[in-house]
Amino acid sequence: MEQQPIAPARVSPHVLSGMRDFLPQTMILRQQIIDTFRSVFERYGFEPIDTPLIERYEVLAGKYGEEGERLMYRFQDHGGREVGLRYDLTVPLARFVAAHRSELTFPFKRYHIGPVFRAERPQRGRYRQFWQCDIDTVGTRSMLADAEIVQVWLEALRAVGLHQVVVHVNHRGLLQGLVEEAEVAPEQSLTVFRALDKLAKIGPDGVLAEMEAHNVPRQAAQRLLALAQLQGEPAAVLDELDARLQRYPHAQQAIAELRELFRYLNWLGVASTAYVLDLTLARGLDYYTGPVFEAMVTEPAIGSLGGAGRYDRLIGMFLGEEIPATGGSLGLERVVEVVQELHLLTAPSTVSDAMVVLFDPASDAAVLGLLRELREAGLNAEAYLGERRDLRRQLQYADRKGIPFALFYGTDEVAAGVVTVRDLRTGEQQRVPRDHCADYLRQRVHARRSPTT
Repeated sequence: MEQQPIAPARVSPHVLSGMRDFLPQTMILRQQIIDTFRSVFERYGFEPIDTPLIERYEVLAGKYGEEGERLMYRFQDHGGREVGLRYDLTVPLARFVAAHRSELTFPFKRYHIGPVFRAERPQRGRYRQFWQCDIDTVGTRSMLADAEIVQVWLEALRAVGLHQVVVHVNHRGLLQGLVEEAEVAPEQSLTVFRALDKLAKIGPDGVLAEMEAHNVPRQAAQRLLALAQLQGEPAAVLDELDARLQRYPHAQQAIAELRELFRYLNWLGVASTAYVLDLTLARGLDYYTGPVFEAMVTEPAIGSLGGAGRYDRLIGMFLGEEIPATGGSLGLERVVEVVQELHLLTAPSTVSDAMVVLFDPASDAAVLGLLRELREAGLNAEAYLGERRDLRRQLQYADRKGIPFALFYGTDEVAAGVVTVRDLRTGEQQRVPRDHCADYLRQRVHARRSPTT
């Protein structure tokens, strides 16, 4: 008896938790935002680079602190090498600069838009694979570079309709001064930084409880929290801190750098309402050494859209000498969610501008010739590729995809030297001379995309 082949087991189509598929309409919006960010970044002279998704584990290890080590995807490849998926785009940049130092022009300004991976608990706006949109300037300690990061951030977010964004600003050196003034033990600095960074989420009592849980004396924790909650105009707060922290050189340097930073923001035309001095901001990554930033949106209450900061010692881990750097990262997933929720951008449902209708094999040569010319003229045009070509089926296809125009070039149109262009939204039709069809359609497509229509 002939043995029957064994049917393969059915495989579940579900993606891993924290990972996502994107349908075309969502991808069109994502690409629209990415293209907008790219345009803004390049306007300021930032140039694109790319790095591998997988790095040797030793490249990533020890750069992100205890939390980063826990969330990093780490495994052995088939060659027995310890490797990891990139956790962010900054550490790979540090390795990139060390590897290509002789090929780069400094200060080196780069942008990088791509996916990163963290094994954290999925929640709204947080996924295990997500995209970051980074800009960095390497090779200068000038606060003008830090101010430019803030300016580019604000312009990029406004370009996608996000005008109510406030950038929170602090300095790791200033935080260290507050820690010393509060008489917190130096080895507890990172612990209290992380606790302060959660003030908006867990409140003052929660911050105090977290510090005490890590053996920070209650009196020291209270003094630190009181200092960190100083508020007001940046200049006034810095003046008060200047008087209180005279004994701490790194705090004095931080105050001077923040004053310089705020001057540059003013000279660059950044509105004072677009940023705030926030003494509780710490940023969780251990490699920050100077000013740190966070872009916040309060409506909807999704929290941070991006983080940034100066990291003057990170590249030196690969070179053995210090190369200063500063940069910022916008989280694409959170930006997309806010843009969608507030209906800030209108993305088309399809990339196609038009569909040419196929009638019968006898007219295929003429219709496909028209299709080719439309594409050569820069229009996104397609023909229905299904096996059954009845008109109803083709128009249903165009309607379901949201294609705005259908073009008819049948026997009668060929004989008359015209093309019938139908607006599938309004039903309006226009017979256009064959030689002018591409120009006419281009004008109609442009008019539909124009915000004034």
